[in-house]
Amino acid sequence: MAVIASVSGLNVAQTHMAVEFGASQSTVLWIINIYTLALAALLLPLGAIGDRLGRKSMLIAGLGVFGAAHVVAGLAPTAEVMLAARVASGIGAAMIMPITLAVITSTFPEDQRGKAIGVWTGVAGGGGILGMFLSALLVDVADWRWLFALPVALVLVALVITLKSVPNSREKSAHRFDTVGALVSTVAVVGLIFVLQEGPDRGWTAPATLASLAVGLIATVGFVAWELHRRDASLLDVRLFRERGLAGGSVMLLVVFGVQAGIGVVLFPFFQAVLGWSGLLSTAALMPMAVMMMIASGLAPRLTARIGSRSTMATGVALAGVALALMALFVSVDGGYLSILPGLLAMGLGMGLSMTPSTEAITGSLSREKQGVASALNDVTREFGTALGVALLGALVSAGYRSTIDDRLHGIPQGAADTAREGIANAVAAAGGTGTHAQDLLHAAQQSFVDGWQQAMWAGVAVMGALFLYIALRGPTNTTHAAEDETKPTEAVTAR
Repeated sequence: MAVIASVSGLNVAQTHMAVEFGASQSTVLWIINIYTLALAALLLPLGAIGDRLGRKSMLIAGLGVFGAAHVVAGLAPTAEVMLAARVASGIGAAMIMPITLAVITSTFPEDQRGKAIGVWTGVAGGGGILGMFLSALLVDVADWRWLFALPVALVLVALVITLKSVPNSREKSAHRFDTVGALVSTVAVVGLIFVLQEGPDRGWTAPATLASLAVGLIATVGFVAWELHRRDASLLDVRLFRERGLAGGSVMLLVVFGVQAGIGVVLFPFFQAVLGWSGLLSTAALMPMAVMMMIASGLAPRLTARIGSRSTMATGVALAGVALALMALFVSVDGGYLSILPGLLAMGLGMGLSMTPSTEAITGSLSREKQGVASALNDVTREFGTALGVALLGALVSAGYRSTIDDRLHGIPQGAADTAREGIANAVAAAGGTGTHAQDLLHAAQQSFVDGWQQAMWAGVAVMGALFLYIALRGPTNTTHAAEDETKPTEAVTAR
């Protein structure tokens, strides 16, 4: 919960940091994004190191680094110190995340593993939204620096439980650590994540964006070639992507987390600029989706035992597609929050049903000694999906807004109209200086944003439709737990 909440929790303090540090918007965005960049880049190498050195010791070390970095961030006197603390936080998070899931998959008996993964996915998904809500609450009632107290408190609780209850496990390997693969994978992830984070602001054809894309793609190709060369001694055996479980689970998480993150991008402007809500109330409005997600994550293992992994995943995707369609059909300025609430509830249910079997499919595709790598792959896929969803759905909403607002700006003063074309937040800020035109400008911007929202949601429906067909045709083998129990152990391992 602490790691996921730290990804987006600092968004609510952007203005405060800019004022206190005298920092530009670009610097503030780097303070927020560099944490995700460090986290995603180091997940695979640190997950593999944890498998070798011992998962409990890696988890304790990660908690220490993560907690100390948040203390430094809370006391940071300058933007430079804050940036360094956020990098250290990302490194600590990359030590923590793969190990949390690897501990579950390597120690829980198979008949209980699905339930344990369901709890993990519920907390990682819904708990992240809860952490974001608590962060917004701290900013509103106290000081923005108290944002960093919440992760520290969670780390202390996790540390006590880890020392008391988490068993130590480590796997011996006959091969040397794949240092080249670790370095090349880091370069690949940094390059591609940088493109997705910076492309919308710098421009997709900017030199820095194109250079980063080239580096990321070349490193990705190099990583695949090197891992094929290393074969059984590789950091990640890319040949395993031929299996339905690993491929299907990875594609599922990539798309589902992309859609969820993209929805978050468009929801906050809707709550704040269209409905006029505060940041705290806007975050609270996401809680019904989080609660449904956590409930569904707990129910997913039971459903999987009855109808199989592929059917459960397909059901989740179908519900998520219906959720997007509901929001596209019924969202309106006058309808307010109630016009999107059914869609939020259906999305939470679909997400919860999708995440648990997808995660189980990924971790079940790699051997016991590679569970840190399997968990890291699961997390890297989520991070890529999140960055991709934010970039693409955000771009669709912005394009839809700009394409429809021009026809609604007749009679608005030229300066205010030009400002309004930049985005709905700009339109809201400019409306105050337009006198009798203020209400017309606000209504034009709000309605244009809803139009852009609808275009993005219909695009999401199309993506979910394609994902449904993929899972139905190429998803993990639809074997229920009950059928596995009747299979001999050797045959069960072979089937998986």
